[in-house]
Formats: sequence, structure tokens, C-alpha cells
Amino acid sequence: MELHVKKGSNTGSAHANRARMLISCPDGPGIVAAVSHFLHQHGANIVQSDQYTMDPEGGMFFMRVEFDLPELETRLPELENRFSEVASTFRMDWKIHNVSRKKKLAIFVSKEDHCLVELLWQWQAGDLDAEIAMVVSNHPDMKEYVESFGIPYHHIPVTADTKKEAEQRQLEVVGGDIDVIILARYMQIVSPFFIEHYRNRIINIHHSFLPAFVGGKPYAQAYQRGVKIIGATAHYVTEELDGGPIIEQDVQRVSHRDDVSELKRIGRTIERVVLARAVKWHTEDRILVHENKTVVFNG
Repeated sequence: MELHVKKGSNTGSAHANRARMLISCPDGPGIVAAVSHFLHQHGANIVQSDQYTMDPEGGMFFMRVEFDLPELETRLPELENRFSEVASTFRMDWKIHNVSRKKKLAIFVSKEDHCLVELLWQWQAGDLDAEIAMVVSNHPDMKEYVESFGIPYHHIPVTADTKKEAEQRQLEVVGGDIDVIILARYMQIVSPFFIEHYRNRIINIHHSFLPAFVGGKPYAQAYQRGVKIIGATAHYVTEELDGGPIIEQDVQRVSHRDDVSELKRIGRTIERVVLARAVKWHTEDRILVHENKTVVFNG
């Protein structure tokens, strides 16, 4: 078997002193000025800044700032401590991420491999700046392929009778060190117990343009309805089936000539692209969740 060379991105070393700040708070005057002034006072250089307001009069304000700060690793705790004073003034929900600390991903997969393969390709090419810590599956089918990348593969069977025990085992395997779980066509409903451990940190790919065709066999549903467009949706997982905050969507035109198998074939390309975008944006700290919506700074 051909062995795949483990590459990944070198963004972390290239930006050893770079950080990202994500902020959400009630809108009002002076927020941007306060953040910019604070970073300037502490010797930081802003390299990118994006902001969005839902409504200047009483709405929510969202901001993403990338900045460079000399000796970031040692100075970050003090910077966070001092920024808490600014944050309390504006009632901010905020977090600062050290870019050199790559996010750790756990990918959950069933038998279909197209979304997993896309993520592995992008990771190997260095386009996905993260660490794929493990792949977890309820089937053994892709064990050899995944391990050829040097990535651990955990086979944890799931049945209706053993679902609770299986999820407990999954939580033990994933642990508390994983930043985000990706359901890459995992094809299992995740319980509220599991979701609670990773709130807004589980990304699912659903093979329809939500909110259309929620649940199982969406391509069959789409065929029966005679749709002219099919799509895919990447979203954060909540207790509501396929109802969590949407991160990314895309579509492609189809016709009456396309049967269910052809819709599936077309849909696989959409699914892999949409999921890869969503994962990339999450790892780059481009997403802010507000209620059941997302603000995505992807420009």
C-alpha cells in the first residue's frame, strides 16, 4: 500500500505571534475604538478586522480581529486578564485564540467516505490548518486508509441497544482535548447527552438544502417532490434534528431526468465542498453563533 506523507499546514510556525479575537455584545458607540485602542496600548498590530451589526439601535454587534503581538505566548494571559475590564464595560462575550495552537479535530464517519477523503486531502495539502487527532467510526471499513495517513482510527460499533454505551465510549476516546467534532456523513443521531459536552463544537453535513428535507433519505424526498435544485448544508448540531445554526450551504441544478442515484452522485460533490468550507472557517475562528444563527466572517 502507498503510504501518505503527513504534511499539514505550517501556518502556526509562520504566525507564532498572531492571535484572533472574537467578540459579540450589544451594539453601541465606541466598541471598535475601545478594542483598537486597547490592542495599540499593548503593542499589538492589527492585521485584519471585520465587524457586523444586526441593528445599530439595540441590536447585537459582532467583531473578529487578527493581530500580531511580540512574545504572544508569554503575554497572552496578561492580555486576556486586562481585556476583561474592557469587555465588562460593553458586556462582551469574547475569546482570544492563539493562531499557532492548531485546533484538534475528531472526524466521525460511517460507510460513505467522500467527505472524510476531502478533509484528509485538504489537511494533507496544508489547506486545512488543523490537527486531525482521530477518526471514529461505527464501521471498520476505512481503518486501513485512515491509518495510512498516520491518524488513529477507533472502531466503535453502534446499535439501537448499545447506543448509550457506545456514546460513552466515544466520549472517553475523544476526551476533553478535542476542539471540534465533525460528522462527515456519520449517519447516526447524536444524543442530547453527547451534544452537551461539545456545544457549538459539533459540525454536521446534511445532504439537503435545509430546512427542506430534514431527516433521513433527503435525496429520495427530493426526487419524489420533483425539485430542480438540490443542495447540502453544514451546521452545528443541536438537540433539534438538522435544526442547528447553519454555517454554509450550496446547491446545484438538476432535472427530471435525474433519478435518486444520480441525485446522490451530484450531491456528494456538494456535500464534500460545503463541509470542508465550514470546517475551515471554524478552525480559522471565523464563526460567531448567536441564538440559532451564525455570523461568518469569510471575506
